[in-house]
Amino acid sequence: MKKFFQGMKADMKFKTAGPGHKLTEDTRDKVSNEKLTSETPKLRSAPKDGAQVAAAAAAMARMEQNQAKCKPLTSYDVIKAQVKKELEAEAAVHESEASVGHKGPVMSAEKHHANLSVSGIYFKCPLTGATLTKEQREAHLREAILLHFSKDPVTASIMQIHTFNRDREKVKIGTETIAKYLENICNHPDDVKYQKIKLSNRIFQERVSCLEGAKEFLQAIGFEEKTLPLSEQETTEDFYMLKEEVLANLDQLNQHKERLLNAEAVKAKLDRQPCVFLPSAQASQFELPDDFYNLTIDEIKREQKQKTEAVERNAMLRTKAMREKEQQREMQKYNYTLLRIRLPDGLILQGTFYARERMSALFDFVRKSLQNDWLPFEMLAPGGHTLDDETLAFNECGLVPAALLTFQWDPAVMADVEAAGTQAGAGSILKPELLADIQTLP
Repeated sequence: MKKFFQGMKADMKFKTAGPGHKLTEDTRDKVSNEKLTSETPKLRSAPKDGAQVAAAAAAMARMEQNQAKCKPLTSYDVIKAQVKKELEAEAAVHESEASVGHKGPVMSAEKHHANLSVSGIYFKCPLTGATLTKEQREAHLREAILLHFSKDPVTASIMQIHTFNRDREKVKIGTETIAKYLENICNHPDDVKYQKIKLSNRIFQERVSCLEGAKEFLQAIGFEEKTLPLSEQETTEDFYMLKEEVLANLDQLNQHKERLLNAEAVKAKLDRQPCVFLPSAQASQFELPDDFYNLTIDEIKREQKQKTEAVERNAMLRTKAMREKEQQREMQKYNYTLLRIRLPDGLILQGTFYARERMSALFDFVRKSLQNDWLPFEMLAPGGHTLDDETLAFNECGLVPAALLTFQWDPAVMADVEAAGTQAGAGSILKPELLADIQTLP
């Protein structure tokens, strides 16, 4: 019985041992190959149709998205994302403002104008005294200068040269060249060669002839155009020739030269639009027209580009000096500023200024509005500190595009005045003509 069970076990072991092999056959490679075949997973075949390709691409996109979510964000990534978000939001605001044609909420023109703190920016023509808008300035000045030729052609031509030619360096070179012509005439009155200017001369063409008003000036001081024969040649040339009667008064010719060199461009002066308001709690609230802002559509796009480039700079810590410098650049957005001065009796004096004017302009404006303009006074900023440096510009002091300041008499002087029994502060301190048209703040 024992032998029977042993025979069955041997037979079962033989059947499960696998396929047989010859005694002369090397079985190691075969066993290894079979093992590798059983352990190596089968590779997927490449997608063959469009649907399979699209499915594969979608799977790869999901894998990359999951990997991006798992990637830890650095501080630079956070800053960059935040700046990008702010830039997109601001760009959307600017596009919206550009589409409606003004900065601020949409409203009817009449309602918007009624709520403005000042109706706009205006200028005074120094020649005619006319009040002008920004758009009217250039055309009006040109017309006024040309009309001035009938009164004083020398003065009008000098104004024309300095006002109508925008390149200041060319104006400087051209006027110095004309002055040299006149200087040579005054120093050598008997030498004919200095009394004429060849029109085809290269220096004359490049420096003088290109200036608007130069021809009119030369004619106004006594030059006339003539065609003269060239010495020892059969050809002729065009010249400006000085009239003989002018040589009898060389002092006047020298005065014309000095006036030409020392003149400046004629500019329309900013109208301060001084006005006085009754005491009001709304004095610190301003609604300004678009003229106060210095951003056109092109400038907005340029500013967006600059902010995009600033992403790298925002990724690092900025010093106090860097922040202050950036704040100053922000102040350059404004062309003008509207300033209100709260007086001791509560009345409010208002005036318009250039944003880059010096504080001295404000002190002059207030001083001309006072009855006692000889008494020293102080101006306090919105924060309460004294504005005592008159050389600083308004945008450097943070007083743009509008600010409410406080007026006070110099304490030491007022103590002396009160000790003397003088009532300098009694009643309104403003001139009567300003009080004649007192208004209520909108």
